Amino acid sequence: MENSDDTDGEKSWLLERILGGSGVPIPTSALGRIRRTATMAIRAGADQLLGRFASTDGLDPKAIERLVLSLGELKGIAMKFGQILSYVDVPLLTPQARELLAVLQRQSQATPFAQIEAIVRAELGERAAMLLPTMDRVPVATASVGQVHRATLPDGTPVAVKVLHPGVEQAIRADFKTAQVGKALAGLIAPGVEVEEVIAEARERFLEECDYALERKRQSRFAEIYRGHPCIGIPRVFEEFCARRVLSTRWHDGLRLEDFTRTATQDARDRVGEALYEFYIGTLYRHGLFNADPHPGNLLFGQDGSVVILDHGCVREFDRGTVACVARLSQAVREDSREGMMAALRGLEAKPPENDKEFEATRRLLRGFFQPSLQSGARRMRGDVTFEARQLVADKRALLRIRLPGRLLFVFRIRFGLYSVLERIGAVRDWRALEETFALEGLVPRHRDSSGDAAT
Repeated sequence: MENSDDTDGEKSWLLERILGGSGVPIPTSALGRIRRTATMAIRAGADQLLGRFASTDGLDPKAIERLVLSLGELKGIAMKFGQILSYVDVPLLTPQARELLAVLQRQSQATPFAQIEAIVRAELGERAAMLLPTMDRVPVATASVGQVHRATLPDGTPVAVKVLHPGVEQAIRADFKTAQVGKALAGLIAPGVEVEEVIAEARERFLEECDYALERKRQSRFAEIYRGHPCIGIPRVFEEFCARRVLSTRWHDGLRLEDFTRTATQDARDRVGEALYEFYIGTLYRHGLFNADPHPGNLLFGQDGSVVILDHGCVREFDRGTVACVARLSQAVREDSREGMMAALRGLEAKPPENDKEFEATRRLLRGFFQPSLQSGARRMRGDVTFEARQLVADKRALLRIRLPGRLLFVFRIRFGLYSVLERIGAVRDWRALEETFALEGLVPRHRDSSGDAAT
């Protein structure tokens, strides 16, 4: 077992290096991205960037540190890989390596403030003068697409101002032009399988994260849905100080996951676990909305079991017909109904199995996706759920047989990230009962009300 003091020291060294900044612009050409990626792979001693990172259990801690620093410089998809690896269980990835990668959930090398200021002025025009004088020059968080600065509105309201990294959209487009990135991405979402639809889906979702005007609309919708909720908070959006590359929202204080898990009571863990399941799973069934980025860096926890969800850039919206089919599939898997699974798969435009052998492979795969809801009664989320699910998804033949549309495979795969977070929180809940409750709501026809939200 790694010495926690040693790991804390390594994290401190990483943060010092990161906050010091490198001043290196984000490479935006495909060639530039490939060259930097190759350098990282050599430094880390791995054959491919993250595509085979899970097998590098013997990596020297300093090599991991160099990898984290390089991922932070690249931003975009490369940094997202590091974030995903930090919270989704990966076979043979040591706890020490995961903890060091977790630095990327909140911090990477920052864009210099002079560039941030230029973007804010270009995007907000005269309104920038009301915001810039109060903006902290050092960001409180630097993510794969943008960075966040604390500021104060003219009326005294504290806000978080998120600004897009210059060149990051071009960098993401360049990443998706390289076969290496596509293979690594497919390996994270569907190990062992190159799924073009999945890659196309991920490309669309990640590029949408670069459009803060779109995120503003989505975050406002989530805020309306969860207005007054006892445990789920969504920061208010201040539209006057938003644009395509700038997003200003209400500032919230709270605990990070590691601090919450060190101090929280079991009751608080249970409450926040149920709240997260409701937000990520319940919102899909109730409103056809799915936030596909459940990594811990997007969460702020309260000692009372409340949670604030900060980021709403990676979101997928589904029509009610698709939601109903997912609900029926969830019900059929829980009931182990072959007829129900076949019907739901057809409704989702997937290819149902043609014989008993194919059905058994498909059944195992689907049970992996919905594993926490297969057993009744309150219990902790099992730590090996993600590992077992990854083993099932690694069955290339099963995936090829079922032929789930890429948008759905992406959604199901992201469930594993939620399961991993719930396991770390240590929440005790009847996950089957929660899934049943939300899935039943997914079968209720809804219409749009005057606010644009779905209503019964």
